[in-house]
Amino acid sequence: MTAQAILRVILGPDSSQRVMVSPGLPSTVTELEAEIKTQCKIMEPFRLQFMDTLFGNEFVNLTSMAEIQNKATIKIVYTSCQPQDQGEDRFSFPSTSAPDDTSTCDDSTVSLSSPESTSSRSSWPDMFCIPCFTYDAEIKLAKAHVAFKENGMLLIPDPKLKSDILQGLIQEVVKHTVYPTDSKFDQVAEALILKHPCLKEKGSPSGYAGWKMSLKYKLANYRTHLRKVGCPEVCVNSLKNKPPEKCSPAFDVKRPKRGEVDYCPSLPFGENVKKRNNRETVMSKMNRTFALRRQEVIFDAPMICNLQERWPALFHPAEINAEFKRITTMPLQSRFLSQLDYLSESLLKVFAKRSGQQGKKLKDIAAMMTDDIVACRESLIKGLCVYLNENPDIFVQEYTDMTEATALSAEKTTVGIYVSRDTPGNYSFDVGIIIEGMLHYTFEVIQKVVMGLDATELSRKAQNFKTKLLM
Repeated sequence: MTAQAILRVILGPDSSQRVMVSPGLPSTVTELEAEIKTQCKIMEPFRLQFMDTLFGNEFVNLTSMAEIQNKATIKIVYTSCQPQDQGEDRFSFPSTSAPDDTSTCDDSTVSLSSPESTSSRSSWPDMFCIPCFTYDAEIKLAKAHVAFKENGMLLIPDPKLKSDILQGLIQEVVKHTVYPTDSKFDQVAEALILKHPCLKEKGSPSGYAGWKMSLKYKLANYRTHLRKVGCPEVCVNSLKNKPPEKCSPAFDVKRPKRGEVDYCPSLPFGENVKKRNNRETVMSKMNRTFALRRQEVIFDAPMICNLQERWPALFHPAEINAEFKRITTMPLQSRFLSQLDYLSESLLKVFAKRSGQQGKKLKDIAAMMTDDIVACRESLIKGLCVYLNENPDIFVQEYTDMTEATALSAEKTTVGIYVSRDTPGNYSFDVGIIIEGMLHYTFEVIQKVVMGLDATELSRKAQNFKTKLLM
């Protein structure tokens, strides 16, 4: 070891820091984590990854100090919560809404929460953290761990201990979601036997198949309890909220499917406030009526026209950004644009490797890129559509005048973005989004690969594209 070691620590997509460790690298990963936590002033729980030359400089988990040396690159992976983007979204589309006195709905009374609405959920962590169990359960596990280290004896938990473990795991799971996917159950059960290897099951190929099944039953029973106490995220799937002809527990189960975090929040206790035709007042109350609005959307599933009539301020560009962040805890435009810029070089490399007629189209699109960052972003999105065998011409359309003919063209568009300018090249424009159907793979890649929302559930086509993008 040298007298002083220097490490490059990646804190986030656009943030890195040089860390000097003296004298030399510590002997354990725990000591290194403590040193990085102190120097980088990190408050959230995290784990370390290092750049492995055996796998093309891909980042893998750091488990031993023998895997790194002086001037190595270390990456921080936040385990319980991701650090939020600093500041509010700086970029926003020009307003397409009417003047202040027409951008709100008629006088009505709504129930408002406290001035600052906080999310009751957090996003699913990259690595599930096993919580501490009850005091007596921890004592039993500690004794079993000693026996496992001495002679490899596995623990067969008694009913009380197993119930305490499952209850502790479920309480940690519901901090993120009450409807975890099968892969998330795998993640929880695997994390359990990794932290407590004495709980590994004999005869199970994975070592945790029984724990996984028990977790599913335990959570199902706990959802019954949540429905009785009035949890809206569970009550929305009760039989009384389903049509009589399709009154089945398995029919139309409403759960987060697009990376939502605060999917269906509980209505807060608050005062009744008269909402008047004042845009500034309405915008200041939008955060306070979030729970009411989400329950209306999930329980009633209104048509877009009805939703726009009920919540006209929600369709203002600034409120679209704000609502997206309330639901997913992630900024919309700033996140999308920064990630698109960050991946631009990788996208162009992937496009350049394409051959044939599709490769020619991608080269033509790349040739149209200029120093104008807006034009570059537009070309990248169009190239993404072409690469995924979807037509970019129906995705982004530009008009100099919204005449009857162009309006008819827009009506035939299933999904797209239209830009209306007074004159070609004019930067004063209106932007609208047409949604009826879906460009399946393009939107999946934008959501899960570019934005990083629900990134573990990918179709085969999107997974292949992500693999090529990260090579």
